[in-house]
Amino acid sequence: MKQPKHFLTLQDFSPEQLHQLLLRGIELKKMQHAGEIFEPLKNKTLAMIFEKSSTRTRISFEIGMTQLGGHALFLSPEGTQIGRGEPIEDTAKVISSMADGIMIRTFAHETVETLSAHSRVPVINALTDDFHPCQLLADMQTYYEHRGSIAGKTVLWVGDGNNMCHSYINAAKQYDFKLRVATPEGYEANPRFISGNEDRIELIRNPMEAAEGVDLVVTDVWASMGQEEEQKKREKAFKDYQVTRDLMAQADNEALFMHCLPAHRGEEVSAELMDDPNSVVWDEAENRLHAQKALLEALMANH
Repeated sequence: MKQPKHFLTLQDFSPEQLHQLLLRGIELKKMQHAGEIFEPLKNKTLAMIFEKSSTRTRISFEIGMTQLGGHALFLSPEGTQIGRGEPIEDTAKVISSMADGIMIRTFAHETVETLSAHSRVPVINALTDDFHPCQLLADMQTYYEHRGSIAGKTVLWVGDGNNMCHSYINAAKQYDFKLRVATPEGYEANPRFISGNEDRIELIRNPMEAAEGVDLVVTDVWASMGQEEEQKKREKAFKDYQVTRDLMAQADNEALFMHCLPAHRGEEVSAELMDDPNSVVWDEAENRLHAQKALLEALMANH
């Protein structure tokens, strides 16, 4: 049996394939905005496993499958045997014997790796504690639409060294840009993911200094899902890591601001910056739909 192609991190696709996906996402967006019906996934089903809650991921995949002529099936731990301890290997075998693709949003990255190893259909990582590659497809498409190629540019990641930060580390290599990472002490990115990318990554503790002349500033919430009990401690540690108009003033005049949302206005980003002309967070959110449609088409059409 031919092994299916999976999308667990950005490294599963070559830079050329990622660029093709980006262009295809823009094309599919134009088609959808023009009201064109395009159904390459007619009668195909995507099984969506959510072990973490979601707004953008769920609606973008579900609507994306509908627009491509297919169907998306929402599976929660409470409503399936997954929550009762069925091994992920068994779940993979059963679901992949019926569905045409599996999307999973979960905690440990190993869960996604195990699932894909035992699946006969493509598996998409819709977020783990280590990576959030689908968000990067949307972010890179958004940058391209507003400013052209990101190759050779400088991006600043401000805040927690979390799954989004790790995906930006992967993106620096795959999309050919420089990345500065400004995190508070004790909240650094996992050194394992920086390893091998040192030529592209600069760790700068002071965010104002790190923002000097950059082309894109990206941040995320201070406490991710499952870290709510650390909120107070994190607020203290991150207080100097808010993205404000002052910080954006350090960046290039044309610099864009992105956030994967949901945002806590007044915490990691000042309330007024969210709706600033250089903030592209709403385009970025919409592009989850178009970028993921390109991904679904690439993985599931005609297979």
